Amino acid sequence: MATLSLLETFMRTQKRVSYGTIPTCEETGVTSNTRGLWENMAGIWPKIKSIRPQLIILLTPLLTLPLPLIVKTSEAKCAYVLILMAVFWISESVPIAVTALLPLFLFPMMGVMPAATTAKSYMSDILILFLGGLMVAVAIERWNLHRRIALRVLMLVGAEPRWLMLGLMLATWFLSMWISNTATTAMMIPITEAILQQLKTAHTGSEGSVDEDDTKDKGKVRNGRADDGDKNDNTFNSQNKEIIVSAEEGMTATKEKEKEDPHIRLMAKGMSLSICYAANSGGIATLTGTGPNLIFKDAIDSLYHEYGQTSPVTFASWMGFGFPLSVLVLLTCWVLLQIAFLRCRGLSTCCVSSEERAARNARVKEIIRSEYIKLGSMTFAEGSVLFWFVTLVLLWITRDLSGVGGWGILFEKDAVKDSTPAIFIGFILFVFPSVLPFMKRKGRYDINNSENTGGLVPPLLSWPVMHSKFPWSLMLLLGGGFALSDGCRASGLSNWIGKQLEVFSGVDKWGMLFIICFIAAAATEVTSNSAIAILFMPILGRLAVNTGVHPLYYMIPGAVSCSFAFMLPVATPPNAIVFSYGHIRIIDMIGTGFIMNILAVPLLVLATGTWGDRLFDFQTLPQGQMNATSLL
Repeated sequence: MATLSLLETFMRTQKRVSYGTIPTCEETGVTSNTRGLWENMAGIWPKIKSIRPQLIILLTPLLTLPLPLIVKTSEAKCAYVLILMAVFWISESVPIAVTALLPLFLFPMMGVMPAATTAKSYMSDILILFLGGLMVAVAIERWNLHRRIALRVLMLVGAEPRWLMLGLMLATWFLSMWISNTATTAMMIPITEAILQQLKTAHTGSEGSVDEDDTKDKGKVRNGRADDGDKNDNTFNSQNKEIIVSAEEGMTATKEKEKEDPHIRLMAKGMSLSICYAANSGGIATLTGTGPNLIFKDAIDSLYHEYGQTSPVTFASWMGFGFPLSVLVLLTCWVLLQIAFLRCRGLSTCCVSSEERAARNARVKEIIRSEYIKLGSMTFAEGSVLFWFVTLVLLWITRDLSGVGGWGILFEKDAVKDSTPAIFIGFILFVFPSVLPFMKRKGRYDINNSENTGGLVPPLLSWPVMHSKFPWSLMLLLGGGFALSDGCRASGLSNWIGKQLEVFSGVDKWGMLFIICFIAAAATEVTSNSAIAILFMPILGRLAVNTGVHPLYYMIPGAVSCSFAFMLPVATPPNAIVFSYGHIRIIDMIGTGFIMNILAVPLLVLATGTWGDRLFDFQTLPQGQMNATSLL
């Protein structure tokens, strides 16, 4: 009882001190001689919190140091590095990209892998594919082609709320396949804000307009999260998770206005969530769409290489699996958001008069049309970027058509990969002119009137633009993940983990698949999905090998599940950007996101067991795995 009373007294003191007041002796129930002790104790916790990153960085290596010192095996040394990176990634005590540099000096120093071998992992063929794909993405952003595509889609779907939501989602979903999810969301959310303002004006009969600068400012996120060119976006998604103060002010103002009209409030919630959900869903469709896809590609290539075989996963085969699944997830999101936020009330078609509906539709169409007119006619540069973008996609799809043929057969076996056309098109963008000399004139043809080209015709992509927009941190994160995976294989840690996982050999593989997907989806809500994929892929590969299951059967769903980040603002930068606009509360995102996760995982399992099995033949083990399994 005395201990409990002492604890309660301390908590009261801590609470009072946190508000800037010192409790009296009568309030604390202690004598004046011990008052200074209480004050000191109450002030300790804030000081400890202020140095939390430093404590984690210092204590984690010390507490885990006995592992390599006592066990003294290569597996233990690699496990030591793995634990350090996992703790630093999850706690964010060190920037994620900086944590990814640990293998460069820890692996050579601990004898896991030589420095030259480790360094090669930071510029692998998969990273070259990523580099080339993002060159095209940067060019698309530079010439505002993504904005033209988005507005054109919105002009086609009509002005009814449910179709507007679908149009916003389709535009965001398509763009996020090819360019940064963060950049896509940051571009689409101001358009959504303008549409919502017109819907509100039409519904209330009041005059008003939206200030584009205000909508952009409202959505700013601390430390440049909205400006990070992260293609997985989730590279930066767990750094500095606080939303900027201006967003909180915007949230307060928005709430005060929306108290007057609950229908507008629900509409704003649904429209806002549709943007971030579509951005997260779009990355599933293509191999270069998000970080976990690339991490999976590297892991499966390495696993097949161990067996002396070529991985069946190409850009075309992944798109054959991921694209239909992405469409199903997108449509599920759309239906769920309609049920949760639109329903048959307020702004729904069945609950408003024809005059009100006509007025509302006219206002919405006008705002979309005016934004599209501001872009002017399509320039030579936009058309050129669109041409090279389509060319790259066609080259990716037709390189290897899974036994049917493809232009890759024109070269020696495995001589060209998906990275080859990516870099080829990327190189062309740096030399292809943005205007024809005889067409050159001032205005939109003179790229932003800001580049000093010395009188030369500027190319479609310049290095200053590439340098400023490219997500270099993601390159380091992926490279660190590849190095960690290589270290696990070289040290034998992957084999050791696989043997420990043999206890699951009696578990039904369908049940195991559900467990894997739900664990990955839950883990990605609280930390970078790329980091989660880095940790999961080697484990899932060995789990499959040691339990006699096709490795793709576990690894593909595991990688895709890392993109199911629907529940929290901190899960991905798109979620954080949307949340910063103040229309939604955390409870709104958790409630809808939880249901979305529950629905998305069965869709993924369905895709794996149907057209996924058709594409990759999960029932037939790779020949090398069959031989290895027979020896176990």
